[in-house]
Amino acid sequence: MGLQKIITAMPALLQGAGLTILLTLVSIFFGLILGLLLALGRLSKNAFFDRLSQFYIWLFRGTPLLLQIFFIYYALPTFTPITFDALPTAFIALSLNSGAYLAEIIRAAIQSIDKGQMEAAKALGMRYTQAMRRIVIPQSYRRLIPPTGNEFIALLKDSSLVSVIAMTELMRTTSLLSNSSGNAVYYIPCALLYLAMTTIFTFVFSKLEKKYSISE
Repeated sequence: MGLQKIITAMPALLQGAGLTILLTLVSIFFGLILGLLLALGRLSKNAFFDRLSQFYIWLFRGTPLLLQIFFIYYALPTFTPITFDALPTAFIALSLNSGAYLAEIIRAAIQSIDKGQMEAAKALGMRYTQAMRRIVIPQSYRRLIPPTGNEFIALLKDSSLVSVIAMTELMRTTSLLSNSSGNAVYYIPCALLYLAMTTIFTFVFSKLEKKYSISE
């Protein structure tokens, strides 16, 4: 009986899993862009950009993601004219949060590049921004793969928190099925789907790491 219920519910669960993956991919994409800007701000000699980046990272790493989701969805409209539906809220909250963590990952990767690379670029007449764009940042890409993979997996699991604003991703879909039927059996395929997704993406990032590994 339980197996039949699971089979019947699989299309809905797979649709929820698809939304979970979409949320993760979009959020990690914008998180990487934001993280790069924040990392460059932290590395900037301009005190304003450095402190602004530090404040952002401190704020978003120091508060729970669930609180950030609630703030954007419920609190922000109470004192501003800005209102977001559930899907934009999910994208914004996950992107802003991942950006803070990725900023430190990117900063560490950039700082791991030998300082001689920057000095050599300057000796060739490159400005600081040119050297960062053409020499330093491209070399840091490969070192970003393992920690970015870890952040991706963490974000995939953390995306379940958007179920609190009625986003029908995998966790919300499972809860609705369980509540409507009074049967908790749906949490079994839910767990298996999360395991499958994390395993697949862990394998992908592992392959990328091996392909672009750096010989020290």
